[in-house]
Amino acid sequence: MSSSPATVGVIGLGAMGHPMAEHLLAARGALVIHARRPQPQLIAAGASWADSPRELASQVDVLLAMLPDLPQLEELLDGEDGLLAGTGDLLILIGSTSSAPGIRALADRLHTQSDGRVRVVDCPVSGGEDGAQAGTLSIMLGGDEEDAERAAEILTACGRPVHLGPLGAGQVAKACNQLVVSATILALGEATVLAERSGLDLDAMWTLLSGGYAGSRLLDSRREKLVTGDDSPSGMAKYMLKDLRFAADIAEATGTSAVLLPTLRHAFDELVAAGLGDRDIAVTRRFVASRDTETH
Repeated sequence: MSSSPATVGVIGLGAMGHPMAEHLLAARGALVIHARRPQPQLIAAGASWADSPRELASQVDVLLAMLPDLPQLEELLDGEDGLLAGTGDLLILIGSTSSAPGIRALADRLHTQSDGRVRVVDCPVSGGEDGAQAGTLSIMLGGDEEDAERAAEILTACGRPVHLGPLGAGQVAKACNQLVVSATILALGEATVLAERSGLDLDAMWTLLSGGYAGSRLLDSRREKLVTGDDSPSGMAKYMLKDLRFAADIAEATGTSAVLLPTLRHAFDELVAAGLGDRDIAVTRRFVASRDTETH
C-alpha cells in the first residue's frame, strides 16, 4: 500500500476512470468517489461514496478528474454543491485530453478564486482502456515540481507517470501522442484495404509485419479488429477531432508548419461526417473502403 498520507478522490468513472480508480483503491486501501451513476463495484471493494462534488472535495487532498474535457470539469466547480464550495487545500489532477492554454487559464482562475488553496497538475494518459485496466498507462505530467512529484507518487498505481515540464506540458505531449496515433491508425486501415483487395490473408500479413518496422502497440491492440472488420467501440474515433484540434493549436503557437496534421484533421473530419465517429478508431479500415475514388 502507498505510504503517502494524502486522501485521494476520483471523479469521472467511465471507461478510463473506473479501472484507474480500482488501481488507486487497491494501492492505497481507501478512495473517495463521486459519479452520476451508482458504483456498486467500487463501493463493494472499499471505496467511500460522496453525495456531491462539494462533499467529495471536502474529504480529499488530491482529486483525479477523468472527465472528457475541461467544460465537464467546469460544470462541477461552482455553486453551493460545487467542488470549490467544499475544498480546503486541494490538488486537482486533470486527466482529460485538453487545451494546454485552457488548462493554464483554469489553473489561474482556481488559484485566484481559492486564494491559492487549489492547485492543478495536468496528467493526460495514453494506453487506452486496455492500459487502464492493466495499470500500464503512460501518464504525462505538467505542473509545479512539488505538485507533479506528489501526483506521480499517487498515479504510479495506474502506470508510468513522468513529469515533462510546467503546467500544460502533459497536454503538449498528449497532442504529440495523438498525432502519431491518428497517423498510424489511418495508415493501418488504408493498408488493410489495399491488402484485402489484393487477395492477401490479412491475419497472416499483420502477424508477419508486426515483427518488423510496421509493428506497434497500436497494431497489437487493434490487429484483430482490422482483420475482422469489427470496429465496435473501445476508443471512439470522433475524439480524435478534438485531440487533433489541440495539436493544431500547438503547431500555430510554436510556428510549426505541420505536414501531416492538416491531412489527418481533414481525414477524421470526413470520417465523422460519414457517420463513423462513434466506432472504434479501427473504423479507418471501413472508412477507406467506403470512399468513392471518383469523388476524391
